Amino acid sequence: MAMQPMPMPPPGPGGDAPPAPMMMPGMAMPMTTGMSFTWGHRAVVLFPRWPGDRAGVGMYLLCLLLVLALAALAEALSAASRRLDLDLDLSRTPFLYWFGPQPRICVSDYNLVKQILSKKYGHFVKNDAHPAILSMIGKGLVLVEGADWVRHRRVLTPAFTMDKLKVMTKTMASCAECLIQGWLDHASNSKSIEIEVEFSKQFQDLTADVICRTAFGSNSEKGKEVFHAQKQLQAIAIATILNLQLPGFKYLPTKRNRCKWKLENKLRNTLMQIIQSRITSEGNGYGDDLLGVMLNACFSTEQGEKRDELILCVDEIIDECKTFFFAGHETTSHLLTWTMFLLSVYPEWQDRLREEVLRECRKENPNADMLSKLKEMTMVLLETLRLYPPVIFMFRKPITDMQLGRLHLPRGTAIVIPIPMLHRDKEVWGDDADEFNPLRFANGVTRAAKIPHAHLGFSIGPRPCIGQNFAMLEAKLVMAMILQKFFFALSPKYVHAPADLITLQPKFGLPILLKALDA
Repeated sequence: MAMQPMPMPPPGPGGDAPPAPMMMPGMAMPMTTGMSFTWGHRAVVLFPRWPGDRAGVGMYLLCLLLVLALAALAEALSAASRRLDLDLDLSRTPFLYWFGPQPRICVSDYNLVKQILSKKYGHFVKNDAHPAILSMIGKGLVLVEGADWVRHRRVLTPAFTMDKLKVMTKTMASCAECLIQGWLDHASNSKSIEIEVEFSKQFQDLTADVICRTAFGSNSEKGKEVFHAQKQLQAIAIATILNLQLPGFKYLPTKRNRCKWKLENKLRNTLMQIIQSRITSEGNGYGDDLLGVMLNACFSTEQGEKRDELILCVDEIIDECKTFFFAGHETTSHLLTWTMFLLSVYPEWQDRLREEVLRECRKENPNADMLSKLKEMTMVLLETLRLYPPVIFMFRKPITDMQLGRLHLPRGTAIVIPIPMLHRDKEVWGDDADEFNPLRFANGVTRAAKIPHAHLGFSIGPRPCIGQNFAMLEAKLVMAMILQKFFFALSPKYVHAPADLITLQPKFGLPILLKALDA
């Protein structure tokens, strides 16, 4: 039976958010103060002869006029929206919007999305990544295109075979066991039968530890340095993307840019140390984990055309390390976080999964064969990915002028695919599309909706996520081990505020109350 959606807190007093025109003047003072102070300060630092006080006042007035103009525009748009025909199905109609100076087309029609991602795959490529994101995740498998993508994918695929993943379950279980033992120790020393744990941060640490050990074989300290640098670069990337950027500003030695350059160097140097350590410790090869597979490709002794198909240079290995260090833990940690949230909100499903886990795994650390029998766990994870996909937008652009349905797309037009809108489309997923109902996946992911391949959690077409089996295996194992040991519920401190911080995550964390099963 479908579960009712969790009631959300009202967005404002009385339950309704104020309309845009009412919000804009109220934002004028903090916006203009912040902008004039920041710009004025930069002007004084970068140009000592700049008349700082007058510049600050002038910038304040300029920003005030800008905000008032935006308020007038918002009022006009609000009036226009009230005149729209309400019968028009805006949720499925492509529309144009502007992201700064760049026009973008939002496409939320499944038929068009399938053409972009699958049927006309060769006619579309990914948009150019923002430099701030590129410095964080590198130009690895997620971002490369064409022949380079084919070459990278061919090299990396052997690291993600099911046989390799089965071997990794022991390492995953060892990492999870250390974390869970810490909670048990905390509970045994607590005067209360319940303890509160902030799961969002702990899951990030856990999945970071797993990817370090399974894919790179690195010691935890070097891995922590990589993740710490990437986390700081992520914060800088978010601030950079959302803030006003002047042409050429990224080259100026501002405090943020200097910090970014320092972190980029630290990230590269740490990865080089991990790579160099593996090279110098070579015995009968470089290993068969992800790093070993890449090094074997880099130093391949193959000759001729086959060598060209399987070779990676050192810079490409560094970029792939960035990509998999970030993607290998960030997406899985948020899948685990939102699964814990949903199972806390719907305790009947928590009980169902615990019963399944204890039946199939008993109280042992799960192995790959046991995990393959957890059908309801798989259903819950897929439903979590549907409601809370880690990445909420996909970006593409056509490489030539082309026709897509009724749309004429000039070459290079930025196309945005909003995954949450598609995943909650009632014409595709049914009237309960906004509700948590794992039973929709009882007959598999391809038959969960009215059209096949409607689930975009790992993308579709020729470029699905290479690590989807790794992520699902890790998530099933960690959730199974938690359910073996604990009951859990949301803490009263929890505030429901999903935030797109490159990945979808709870803005204020996920505090959970844990109670040991044998307490």
